Amino acid sequence: MSLRLGRMRKPKRGDRFDVVIVGGGPAGLSAAIYAVRFLLKTGVFTENVGGQLNDTDYVDDYPGMGKVSASQLISSFRRHAETYFHVPIYERVHIEGFERVDDTWFRVYGTPNVEVYAKTIIMAVGSRRRKLGVPGEKEYTGRGVSYCSVCDAPFYKGKDSVVVVGGGDAAFEGAILLSGYVNRVYLVHRRRQFRAKPWFVEEAKSRGNIEFVLDSVVDEIRGDGSRVTSVVVRNKVTGERREINVDGVFIEIGFEPPKEWFRSLGLDVDERGYIKVDHWLRTNIPGVFAAGDCTNVWIGFRQVVTAAAMGAVAAYSAYTYLAERGLYAPVKPGKD
Repeated sequence: MSLRLGRMRKPKRGDRFDVVIVGGGPAGLSAAIYAVRFLLKTGVFTENVGGQLNDTDYVDDYPGMGKVSASQLISSFRRHAETYFHVPIYERVHIEGFERVDDTWFRVYGTPNVEVYAKTIIMAVGSRRRKLGVPGEKEYTGRGVSYCSVCDAPFYKGKDSVVVVGGGDAAFEGAILLSGYVNRVYLVHRRRQFRAKPWFVEEAKSRGNIEFVLDSVVDEIRGDGSRVTSVVVRNKVTGERREINVDGVFIEIGFEPPKEWFRSLGLDVDERGYIKVDHWLRTNIPGVFAAGDCTNVWIGFRQVVTAAAMGAVAAYSAYTYLAERGLYAPVKPGKD
């Protein structure tokens, strides 16, 4: 998905910003809107606009929007930042790192040919959901393949059946939730033992419409060209393959934050690899903040609205950091 409301921008080497935002999802774009409202010279650097919203189909729980396609919501976020507040969004940019060069500036560098300077940095890079890596997964992402049961379960109300893949809390929570919307839920797990909390396991077992498909993996996701129609499941013990007709596939096998990259930047991370922040979203590096799914905040409840809220808080924290140090030099918003 590529949403371009304006021209494709390229950053100039040596450009200087009050705040550089790394990431173009809900947290990053919300941070950009608020940073400009604080009259900070702001730039968004991202590989793709939208973040994990690109992996879903519809959103119906963002306040004020009703049911809206994910692409429409991304476009709305982008339009608000780019067209209304004139925030430059540098797309298809990979930020490799940053380093402090003096008491005021960080050097931020990446590809292609990116070298800019920032007084503050907001990390809003999200975390990537683990993928199965099977045929059909990429093709039908957002068209029956989902990575968030809590987000997308309501869209399957009245459907016949879905598959949930995983054996942890998220998979069981998703299966239990979905069992209230669809006639049958198939929970596919590669082992017989579960990582989920015992309460989740017992609750799922008590539901008459959740079927456990254990010692098994999904080998293929099939569809009719428009939507998912079935999955091919293989029993790892017997080798038997089985095709199950379903309306959707929910992949709940966890997240992968780029923890080694975070560590290489000097950022403190928790045991799972998420950036540690305080309640004002400050990291251990003065002048560097983090927002959204890359942080250790609300790990069990990742939503667009929580990411956007954190982006706003991070922008406020960047503003107060600059003001407290005498580095605040308000700029009049306008076209770049």
